[in-house]
Formats: sequence, structure tokens, C-alpha cells
Amino acid sequence: MDMSVSEAKGQLTELVRRAEDGEEIILTRHGKPVVRLQPLQPSRRGQRKALLEAIRRQAPPQIHDTPTAARSQDFLYDDDGLPS
Repeated sequence: MDMSVSEAKGQLTELVRRAEDGEEIILTRHGKPVVRLQPLQPSRRGQRKALLEAIRRQAPPQIHDTPTAARSQDFLYDDDGLPS
């Protein structure tokens, strides 16, 4: 993405975030490129997200044989909803 320095003044926070996410940001002056925004370290956000998704796919499905919290005290009441 190319943007003039004067346009970038009000959007610096957003431009830095986008550069951190891997987007190439080039600032221009009078139509000529003068500055490139790039992170000091490559973003690992995408790698972490992919790793978490892989772990979730490998995890066994969760099967709940016990009542949910909403139904855990049902044994205290009869069929009419009155205390036993």
C-alpha cells in the first residue's frame, strides 16, 4: 500500500498494525517512495492461530454425560417443579 506522508499522519496507529500483520506500507513524498514500514520481527500471529487450530482438530470431541449446570439440581424437584 502506498500513501503520502501527510495522509499517514492521522492513521499511523492503523498503518503500524497493518505493517505488523505483514502488509507492505510505503510512505511517499511528492509521489516518490521515501519510507517503508515493516516490523522488527516477523508477525507470528498467523502461525499461532494455525497451531491452535491444529491442536483443536486433534483434540477428542467433548462428550458430556453429566447434566449441565442448568439441570444439575433437577433431582431436588418433582415433575410439577415443586421441591421433593
